[in-house]
Amino acid sequence: MEHEKPFAITLDVGSSRANKTGAWRSERPVYVDLLPPCNQACPAGQDIQKWLYHAESGDYESAWRRIMVDSPFPAVLGRICYRPCESACNRGQLDEAVGINSVERFLGDEGIKQGWSMPVSAPSGKRVLVVGAGPAGLSAAYHLAGLGHAVTVRDAEAAPGGMMRYGIPRYRLPREVLDAEIGRIRDMGVVFEQNSRVTDAAQAMADGGFDAVFLAVGAQVGKRAYIPAGDSARVLDAVSLLHDMETGEPPLLGRRVAVYGGGNTAMDAARAAKRLGATDAVVVYRRTRDRMPAHESEVAEAVEEGVAMRWLSTISEIDGDGITVEKMRLDESGFPQPTGEFERLAADSVVLALGQDTDLSLVDGLPDVERAGGVVRVGPGLMTGHPGIFAGGDMVPSGRTATVAVGHGAKAAREIDAWLRGAGTAEPPAPRPATFENLNTWYYSDADRTVRPHLDLSRRVSTFDEIKSGLDESTALLEARRCLSCGNCFECDNCYGVCPDNAVIKLEPGDRYAIDLDYCKGCGICVAECPCGAIEMVPEEC
Repeated sequence: MEHEKPFAITLDVGSSRANKTGAWRSERPVYVDLLPPCNQACPAGQDIQKWLYHAESGDYESAWRRIMVDSPFPAVLGRICYRPCESACNRGQLDEAVGINSVERFLGDEGIKQGWSMPVSAPSGKRVLVVGAGPAGLSAAYHLAGLGHAVTVRDAEAAPGGMMRYGIPRYRLPREVLDAEIGRIRDMGVVFEQNSRVTDAAQAMADGGFDAVFLAVGAQVGKRAYIPAGDSARVLDAVSLLHDMETGEPPLLGRRVAVYGGGNTAMDAARAAKRLGATDAVVVYRRTRDRMPAHESEVAEAVEEGVAMRWLSTISEIDGDGITVEKMRLDESGFPQPTGEFERLAADSVVLALGQDTDLSLVDGLPDVERAGGVVRVGPGLMTGHPGIFAGGDMVPSGRTATVAVGHGAKAAREIDAWLRGAGTAEPPAPRPATFENLNTWYYSDADRTVRPHLDLSRRVSTFDEIKSGLDESTALLEARRCLSCGNCFECDNCYGVCPDNAVIKLEPGDRYAIDLDYCKGCGICVAECPCGAIEMVPEEC
């Protein structure tokens, strides 16, 4: 005898899909693609999360090629970038930030070792002049060549690289690495004209029959300061010191060296002085360490190498025997004020590291190129007031790092390409940032950050050998796998496994998932259990 069902029971056992229960829903889950904080913080505009995704699968060539879409210098920036991406990394709130820069260096070195190269588009028939072979100019040349334009780079120095070659010591950036990545740009058909200073940008454009010019002259003129100095005082600027070291003519600094300044160049000058034979190197800076513009890692490594730091001090006089420093104090606004207290320090030479200026004389004859504060004014597309002449890097208001310059070069190439084609450029709206609060960190296991080995301290201060080693294949893989994939689905199958209504449909690899809205009740379990915060609930349309 068949039993009647209770009044409230409407479904047979095991037949929850017999009725389309999606009608119960008041809100629905949707998959989203958010902006990872590492991507947002990268001055070079790299899609970091995407190349880490390839790297954690062991597909290093695809990871390298994804980097090269945005930057031609993974091996270089993997050594000299100050890693703003890692400061922003959400994993830093869980344990330690992902070693993004370490993985980038590994991929860059792998690209050099394997001889990987990038394709170029069909010739466009357009010619572009790039003035300056530093990071901004080389980045622009790389991207323009990839777009099919004929590119000529003119530079005043004997070899390309700009401040990467003439401002960053070899112990931070081996020249064979720099040469290899520049060589890849040359192999794309870019023509380099070294020892070719451009004195008039418009004239160079007209005489050479160029359709556009990108000005990327670096800040290579050391700033001076008025300090009373005797005839026997030995004073030089840090930019000249680092430049002469590269050309094989390092100056004689003596046994005791004082470096005046607090930026990264001051740290490089003091550390170079130790390697050139100075037994005592002291950095004199008028503020405290926490107000120093030099990056913390640079200061820490300088101290490790025996560089002394003299805080709250300013040099008031220089003579043949040493320097007179005046003690300073910070007022309520943090500005240093003199105290009237003086002290003598022994010094055989003084290196001024007070910042750098850019030589803008090549636009002196262009009244439609506006200059202010030692830089050139440009529009959102990096074009100056003179049609066809663009500028970037140290020549425009910006942060003065190689990574920022590489980003400027990439943007300039896009803008120049669009201008040459008579088209406009439109930056797509940035997605919402992926925040730590949207992650379900329960699903991520603890994983210590991989530390790059350092050269022994005794060898660091006695040679110009590279002080940091890179990761190997296994440690690079482990480091890449520490990425949380913030805000973007990585097909972990969590939503597919936890849905009580079997409403999540698994698609082909790479296509992620779909929601069968006929059966999704909008319970939100998939959202709660998504590790990376790539699903959110939205109100159902009435």
